[in-house]
Amino acid sequence: MAKAAVIGSGIGGIAAAVRLAVKGFQVTVFEANPSYGGKMTQFTLPGGYRFDAGPSLFTLPHLVDELFTLAGRNPKDYFNYQRLPVVTQYFWPDGTRLTAHAEPDAFAHEVEQKLGVPQEQLQRHLQKVARLYHATESTFLHKSLHRLDTYLSKDVLKTLPALPELGLTTTMHAANARAFKDPRLVQLLDRYATYNGSDPYQAPGTLNLIPHLEFNIGAFYPEGGIYAIAQSLVKLAQELGVEFRYQEPVQQILTQGKQAVGVQTEQGEYPAQLVVSNMDIVPTYRRLLPQQPAPEKTLQQPRSSSALIYYWGISRTFPELDLHNIFFSQDYRQEFQHIFQQGSVSEDPTVYVNITSKYTPTDAPAGHENWFVMVNVPHNTGQDWETLIQQTRQHALQKISRALGTNVEALITAERVWDPKGIEADTSSFGGALYGSSSNNRMAAFLRHPNFTGKLKGLYFTGGSVHPGGGIPLCLLSAKIVGELVPAPSTTVPA
Repeated sequence: MAKAAVIGSGIGGIAAAVRLAVKGFQVTVFEANPSYGGKMTQFTLPGGYRFDAGPSLFTLPHLVDELFTLAGRNPKDYFNYQRLPVVTQYFWPDGTRLTAHAEPDAFAHEVEQKLGVPQEQLQRHLQKVARLYHATESTFLHKSLHRLDTYLSKDVLKTLPALPELGLTTTMHAANARAFKDPRLVQLLDRYATYNGSDPYQAPGTLNLIPHLEFNIGAFYPEGGIYAIAQSLVKLAQELGVEFRYQEPVQQILTQGKQAVGVQTEQGEYPAQLVVSNMDIVPTYRRLLPQQPAPEKTLQQPRSSSALIYYWGISRTFPELDLHNIFFSQDYRQEFQHIFQQGSVSEDPTVYVNITSKYTPTDAPAGHENWFVMVNVPHNTGQDWETLIQQTRQHALQKISRALGTNVEALITAERVWDPKGIEADTSSFGGALYGSSSNNRMAAFLRHPNFTGKLKGLYFTGGSVHPGGGIPLCLLSAKIVGELVPAPSTTVPA
């Protein structure tokens, strides 16, 4: 069998391994950490609190199901999930609380009741983003933007008429502020820029299609938490013959002329017909391809935001909270200026709280909750993170405690922190940026590194730092694109 080497077992790497194995390759995945998942790992804290370490939102579950179907398996034998009735609970500084119901009509009715925006106005908006999403997804998400055949496909015929409405020449915030007058609804819609680590005051209006995923398709919760996605796919991969080599980081991608021919680790050289890097594109070039010319313009694109994450065991339950909760800042523009212009953290940050024990009660002791508390922050450029961790912790506690009318700090029984330096060290994400480069440019989608390189045959790329971007669905789509780009295996294996 022809051999394929996959570098990194993040969700993009695991999905690529499955697709290559189905295609007929003998696949080996090399992982620097003791286990799989990349950012999608889990851990426990003393007292019986389980946490998903990284991603917390699950949309487009059919992209996971598709991998099992592709392998001739029944997805439900491996992986199950449920559609959330409530996407998010929102809290504003003025005391407004809003329940974002999953059904568009129920959400629009709630917005009318709480914010005074006519529900027909929001319903029309969600119908519009659904239409634009369906017109563009095949071209912009399911195919490489760096190949001529993408633009010659019949899908482009659906995309072209939608282009004038995509907001390519305006920002997310400007488009939302034109569509709605209530600043709270504008802020709610602007926050979707954070789904790929960007700034709504700079990012193109195209990103306003993101709410379609939650309200028209749905947000979901996997049985066992987000980690169950990686867990089930690794099980599938192993059944297909994929070998996972943990604590064996790749030191170099081996090349011969203009061909990738394998990888090298401390244990030796592993010849392969093709190599797929799921590592962040910057360290892939800087560390693993030091002799190859690097695409400097791409590697020097501005980074996305990172995160400060506080994992708290909480000694009581809060019925007013759900799986996903947002506590907004008073001045959203200033918050993003701190992140992207000043490289710092606002004293009034928006705080996200994820509580999986709402759906998996065993994730916390009876009468307790496991809180994943996240604040968007800049990627690491040498800031004093020890100070920022303490300051941001206090600001987050003050905000949540004020909104809930409770001293939350007194309820914390266990704690762990993940900061941009730790994210970078643990996952090789350059600067701890969660999504590679930011999308704070209307051409950002085209400036991401492609899923292949014209410089070296047999070398491909998956994951959040390359096309089509970060987050679980897009990483899965990056693997799908690679699977379609890779030619059928030959029996010739490099010596």
